[in-house]
Order: sequence, then structure tokens, then C-alpha cells
Amino acid sequence: MNWHSNKARQAAVVFLSLITCATLPGSAAPIPEGTHQETVNLGGIALEVFTYRPKHCTPTAVLLVFHGLHRGVEDNLDDLHKISNELCLLEAVPLFDEQRFPGWRYQKGGIVYHGHVLPADQWTGNLALRVVDWVRQAENRPDLPYMLIGHSAGGQFLSRFAAYIPNHALRIVIANPSSHVWPSVDVEAPFGFKGVYSPDQAEIALRNYLAQPVTMVLGESDTGDKDRDDEPAAAAQGKNRYQRGINAFHAAQAEAERRGWRFNWQLIELPGVGHSTADVFESKQVKQVLRDAAAEHVPDGTGR
Repeated sequence: MNWHSNKARQAAVVFLSLITCATLPGSAAPIPEGTHQETVNLGGIALEVFTYRPKHCTPTAVLLVFHGLHRGVEDNLDDLHKISNELCLLEAVPLFDEQRFPGWRYQKGGIVYHGHVLPADQWTGNLALRVVDWVRQAENRPDLPYMLIGHSAGGQFLSRFAAYIPNHALRIVIANPSSHVWPSVDVEAPFGFKGVYSPDQAEIALRNYLAQPVTMVLGESDTGDKDRDDEPAAAAQGKNRYQRGINAFHAAQAEAERRGWRFNWQLIELPGVGHSTADVFESKQVKQVLRDAAAEHVPDGTGR
């Protein structure tokens, strides 16, 4: 996986095409109450960011929401209004348009392009942290905590975020994805850690992954194949989304136990729930996860 190969250079051209020439101003004032939409410059990449700020309260945390395959941004905001109002969470949903962010760049995190691992500063998960930085700057609160939640394609994105992007999220809620980053240094990226790091670095990355504050949410009835990613590496994880999630969680749990490492994941199974963003986001179990996360504190360190 040589960065100096022709295909890797082509990937760099694709990445550079995302960069806008214009400098887009950030918010000079706090994000408005209610729903809001703004074009934001995230390190040279312009994204539409949709926000919801509860009225008459000071946000306790940022809730980053990651949409599914069909880019239903407004629906994702609406599904979380009740818990955001209760906890005074400032919701932010970046829109990853399909033209610039196809599956390899959104769902798979932009880690690998045609078999070649891209430089870490080009991975799409970095944009999630830049959205956090934008909100913190707008609110003039550099230590504002954050948590992340994503369903389906958004869950795939967050699996890669948890695996490859150093962060200080309070909680990463991964719901009903078609595939996961398998807890193995022997599975090729973006489905595992092989090829991304040196052997020693891969061990460290895997250990950090298993220590991430991940909550895996699985609808027990999510067994259909509509819009499901069934490429060979995804299908190898299980026969459907529900089974893939179960298998990935228990493989991660077993790997942490075998190595004597910290395991900080949770598993939530939702009886009678299929591949439905609303049913997942509005479930009492997910609301409780967000309540618990909102009561936590930001770890010491860089604040990222």
C-alpha cells in the first residue's frame, strides 16, 4: 500500500477537489435557538451543518448526529428533539453529500481508496472533530463536551471514527450499521486494522478501539437486505445487520478479555425494532444512554 503509487496520487487529487477556494466565515455569534442551517468551512472543506438548539437553556454538550444513506438530515434532527430539549443538547448534523462523499469516503471513513490507505489527515472522521471545534468556537466554550450518534450508514461512519480517529467523545452510539471495524490486526482496513499501521501501532490502535466509549445499538428485527452493504468483507461479519453487530460486539469483548485489556463497549438490543432511525433514536434505551453520557465529564488532554 504505497502512497507514492499512481492510484494513491489519484486519491490525493480527489481529496484536493473537495477543498474550496473561498474562505467561509465561521459563526461570529452563538448558534441560534431552534433549527438552523449554515455552510461551514471545516479546514478548507465546505459542509452544510444543520443544528438544533433548545430554547432558554445553556447547552450541556454537543450531540453530533450522522445521517444514513439517503441523507435524511432534518429527520435525524427531529427524531432527537425530545431528549435534546430534556438535556439541553446542541444538535449538529453535518451533511455529507453523495457526490463528494460516496461510500468509501463516508461510510468507510475515507481510510482506503482502491486498496490504498490514505494519509491520516485525509480521513473523513477528522471532519467530525472540526464540527465540534466550530460549535465550540461559536459558543466560546472550548471545553464543551460532545457525543456522537449515527444510524445505518452513519453507524458505519462512526465505527471507523471510533477505530481510527483519536477523540475524547463522551459516548459514540453506533446503530444498525451494515459493517463494523472488526477487532483484529489481521483484517484489512477499513474492516480491520491491517495495512493502516505498523504491527506495533496496530496493537495500540486496537487497544484504544476496545477502550472507546462505544454503545452498539441493534434492532433485533433488522434482518432485511434493503440498502444493506453486502460486499464480501461486510458479509463475512454475519448474515444480516443484527447478526453482524452481535458478532462484532462479542468478538471485541473476547479479544479484550484474551489480552487483559479494558473493554468499554455497551450492547443494546431493541426487541421488535428493524432498520428504523426513528425507532432507534426515540427508544427509551438510547435516551438513557445519552442521559448517562451527558452526566460525564470531558477527559483531561487536548479537548479533541
